[in-house]
Amino acid sequence: MKTAVPCYYHLDVEVSPERVGQVRRILAAHLRFWNLENLVEPVCSGAEMLLRAIDEHASDKNTSIEMWWNRQHLITAVAGNDHALRPDQDLRPCLQHLAAHSDGWGCCATDTGAKVIWFSRRARSAERVPLVATSPEPITQEGLEVPREIMPVARLARPAAGVLEEAR
Repeated sequence: MKTAVPCYYHLDVEVSPERVGQVRRILAAHLRFWNLENLVEPVCSGAEMLLRAIDEHASDKNTSIEMWWNRQHLITAVAGNDHALRPDQDLRPCLQHLAAHSDGWGCCATDTGAKVIWFSRRARSAERVPLVATSPEPITQEGLEVPREIMPVARLARPAAGVLEEAR
């Protein structure tokens, strides 16, 4: 069995309709290499939607794509360099798709003015394993006492004749 090792991948690409399919295949190959086959479709479709929207709306097509896997979540980030691109207006359908199909997502601007859109998926999202262990619940059954033989009090008070003779 392979152990889970954190992984990172970075790709710089100039977005065009032809490159979107190539990027999808590259990301899928890395996910399969990391043994994350169950995340290929949701991650690649989210990244593909973002790249197509950047191709359609952005004037600067230079884009960076990054993937991090930290043994629990796969985080995918797409950064566009177009300063005029407004994710809240131009990329609204993509953001709605990401919100519906990911465990977490966000959008932020860098110091240089680039826009970064990221989303995350659990590494085993199909199983929906809780990340925090649940606390144990109290036991509601009452314990039973071990049955004992009831001896008469008089018998306990005087020692048996054979016991005294053996003690001498």
